[in-house]
Amino acid sequence: MADASRVVLGLGGCVDYELTLTADVLERLVTEYGVRAAELTGPATVAGERDLVVSILGYVARGGGGEHFVASAPALEAFAGRFPHQATLGGTSVRAGILMSRLGVPPTFHLVSLNDTVRRLLPSDSEYISSGDEDTFYPHLIVQYDRGLRIRAGDLDITAPFPNRLIYVNDPANGAMLLADELGPRLRAAEIFLISGFNAMRDKDELDERLASLRSHMRQLPPGAVTYFEDAAYHEPALGLQVRDALLDEIDVYGMNEDEMQAYLGHPVDLLSAREVADALTAVHTLIPVPTLVLHTKYWAAALCRKVLGARAGAYADALDTGTVLAATRYCHGDDFTDEDVDRLRRQPRRPESVAFAAALHEQMDNSVRCVPGFALDVAHPTTVGLGDTFVGGFLAALAREDRR
Repeated sequence: MADASRVVLGLGGCVDYELTLTADVLERLVTEYGVRAAELTGPATVAGERDLVVSILGYVARGGGGEHFVASAPALEAFAGRFPHQATLGGTSVRAGILMSRLGVPPTFHLVSLNDTVRRLLPSDSEYISSGDEDTFYPHLIVQYDRGLRIRAGDLDITAPFPNRLIYVNDPANGAMLLADELGPRLRAAEIFLISGFNAMRDKDELDERLASLRSHMRQLPPGAVTYFEDAAYHEPALGLQVRDALLDEIDVYGMNEDEMQAYLGHPVDLLSAREVADALTAVHTLIPVPTLVLHTKYWAAALCRKVLGARAGAYADALDTGTVLAATRYCHGDDFTDEDVDRLRRQPRRPESVAFAAALHEQMDNSVRCVPGFALDVAHPTTVGLGDTFVGGFLAALAREDRR
């Protein structure tokens, strides 16, 4: 059996209630709550189910994705109960680790919440430590919607221009993000350490304490270990800068998606314009001067290094490609994809405009960047949950295999 101590993934995990939106239920809720089109700019605080409905409809109208704290846990249960849904394991670290286990790279998970569902669904070849001293259950609401979903009720008539996913959370365990005493000792043998999950915290002073504690644990990482940080939508946006500043000198690879990149820049970016993306990557890398910045989008994935990639070029190209292939496979087939699905997808054509973009970006940025084009996919009912997490799992699994050689 492979050694789970080589890869440590943290810092939190959860149970997800996954569902796909349908027009009939949403139209009924619009009528029941008297939701008006003018409200779809979205409530600043999601306090109850009505706010939740308004928030979801606003995202559907623009085809957006996001993550929010919800003040009312019962509102999440009530909304989930209106749709068929399934319980899965979530959190970037857990979803990435489940994929890594499938690829023969079993991890050790750092968790903050345990229950029978988590124990049942974790990979059998993985290990875990937890900071929770008793079982807790705080399910996250994960909402998917398909392109073309049309809602017509009252004065609303909206159609989703893209498929996407939304995350709504009321989770005290991830909000506290306590770290297990065993984390430092577990890091002593780690070759890869994933950091994610601080985005659920809401208290600045508590966050300061956790960050200081994490840095203390990380002093036990061996020389040469790769620390990968995956960005996220922070429930309190101002705290994202606090996390970044505290950990910047400890991070080797900093990952994000296009929404997070555009949030840093404060303006939209044409993801198929090599000039705009080159400028955007350079600007974000100036804000976040880590050795390697990774950006994964629906069109392509790229790694930008502070220095010329050199000897790491092949490793990053393989990692980007593995993450891209597996995220695309999940998009098409969901959780239940097979090895044959992966092989079949790998042989599919890449999106022509993405191929042209990747070549143009390499020409613009020379040897400081590696870019892998995405696939041309036409799926009636795609899976939009966990695509970034799947990319991270594929990327890290490829790095782990490279380090084994």
